[in-house]
Amino acid sequence: MDLIIVRHGRPERVEGLANAADPGLTDIGHAQAEAVARFLLQEPVDHVVTSPMRRARQTGQPLADALGMDPEVIEDLAEIDQGANEYVPMEELKAEGGEAWQAILNDPTAMHNGVDIEAFADTVTAAFEKVIAENRGKTVVAFCHGMVTMQFLRRLLGYEDPHSLRVDYASISRVQAASSGARSIRSVNETGHLGETRIVSP
Repeated sequence: MDLIIVRHGRPERVEGLANAADPGLTDIGHAQAEAVARFLLQEPVDHVVTSPMRRARQTGQPLADALGMDPEVIEDLAEIDQGANEYVPMEELKAEGGEAWQAILNDPTAMHNGVDIEAFADTVTAAFEKVIAENRGKTVVAFCHGMVTMQFLRRLLGYEDPHSLRVDYASISRVQAASSGARSIRSVNETGHLGETRIVSP
């Protein structure tokens, strides 16, 4: 089967909430979602799955609407920061250059929101493998997140460093999964479909 993994479009900045932040997309994020839909309508898509988080669901909605499909929500495709009470896009943190950005430079695990990265990688890998097992011979598009995508791909590649990959907003990565258990990464971080809406991750 062919698994097409899409990171969500650019989300809103949310800070200082009493509960967990779950931002939706900005205007450019919605434009990126539309660009993804236009591009993937050229593919023979059989099924759409999505993280439960708003930014992923909103990114997948234009494609699902165009295909007349109801996306399957998969809880274990949620981002590593799902319990955090704020969401600040990394490019904004870098531009501001404050303590929060310096903390990430000093220790990238600051991005993990206290979650064990290997346990997280186990969870998202199992979730993708379940999608693969349930959709043999099909093409499935999965709308999720940066760390979700990165951890699955780096496990397939055998990389030890959990920060060894980067994927941009609304980028596409492709995995071909054989019934024998073989997994072939066909592409990582495709962004040509985004045109002027592309934002390069720091």
